[in-house]
Formats: sequence, structure tokens, C-alpha cells
Amino acid sequence: MRILLVEDDRKAAGLLTRGLGEEGFRVDTAHSAEDTEQKNLHTGYGLIILDWNLPGKDGLTFCEELRKREIRTPVLMLTARDALTDRVRGLDTGADDYLTKPFAFEELLARVRALLRRAEQARPAMLSVADLVLDPRSRRVTRSGRPLSLTPKEYAILELLLRRAGEVVSRTQLAEEIWRTGLIALDNLIDVHISNLRRKVDPPGVPPLIRTVRGCGFSLAAADSESP
Repeated sequence: MRILLVEDDRKAAGLLTRGLGEEGFRVDTAHSAEDTEQKNLHTGYGLIILDWNLPGKDGLTFCEELRKREIRTPVLMLTARDALTDRVRGLDTGADDYLTKPFAFEELLARVRALLRRAEQARPAMLSVADLVLDPRSRRVTRSGRPLSLTPKEYAILELLLRRAGEVVSRTQLAEEIWRTGLIALDNLIDVHISNLRRKVDPPGVPPLIRTVRGCGFSLAAADSESP
């Protein structure tokens, strides 16, 4: 399981990364909200451990932005703030749990495991449209029972389209949620990935599921559904 740790205290980040690594977790680190811009926050992590007092954009603001972008990855907020009002603010902003510094590593580990169990139980077993099936647990994708070999970016795009099946996903949303950047200079890259994904998901002889909505973006829906 991959965890993203966003902590500006590099010594503390190193200790947590080592401890979690010894427990079998794969940990990526960032030292500010801005450092996460090149990371796949939509589907790349099972948990985000987020320090409140980050330089620049603080953890509370960053967590709020994640939820506005419909990134539902569980967030464990770390902070030296122990007032009840602060804990309530953190949870109301979208954090799933709150741990006050200083803390014992064993308590953090217990909370990490509890959040991951809760997320696993809440996660849908399968995402599907027509005969296209994506299993978030194994990251296996099939069409008519035939496994599809997707690159990480293709998988992330397809999962986003499946989670919003029947809706139009704009190019800007793809740029922000998959590449974590603006649309400038990514327009052609998005077209290339969509084209490659379409060749795999919609080969000749099967009803096409991925649709281009001119001037708006892309949609994934069964062939007999109405166009958005």
C-alpha cells in the first residue's frame, strides 16, 4: 500500500518514512503542498498523512482543495494544535482523522491501519460500464472478459472516467487530477493518451464506450445510453 506523507520537518518525515517502510508500506514524501503537484493524488495513494503547519499553503487549505477536486483518499492530519476547535476545523475540512503532536509511532500506525481498513470496506468492489470492468483493488481491467494492459496514466484516466460514468470530464479536470497541472501544453498529451486508451478499450468490433464531447471533454457510457 502506498502512502503519501506531506511533512515539512525533514527529520520527522525521515523517521516516519523509515518506520512505515519497516511495516511494509511504500511511502512517498513531500515537504509542502506544492511538492505534490507531480504526484497522482487521484488514484496513486491509499492514504495521505498531512501536516497542518506546512510552508506556503497550509495542510487545512490543501485538504479542503483535495475534497473540492473530489479526491476521496483518506487523510490523517498531524498537528501540534490540540484545541477542540482546531480538531473540529480539521475534520470539517475533510480530514478523516486527527493526531496531535507529539505522538507515539504505535498510535500513528494503529490509526493508519484503521483508516486503510475503513477505506477498503467503503471502496466499491468493481467499477463497470457495459462489459468494461475495473477492479480498484487489483487494478485489473477487462473488456468482455479480456484483460487490458494499461499504462499508469491510462489506468488513472479510465478510473476517473468510470467513477464519473455518464458525465462529461473536461480536459481541464484531466489535466488537474491526473497530471496535477494546468491545461497549457498538455492538450496534445491528453489527446495522445485518450487515443491510446480508446484503442485498447474500444477495439474494432465492439460498441465504443469512450466518447469525445466536442468543446467539452470526454465521457464514458454504454453504447445505448444517451449522449451527454
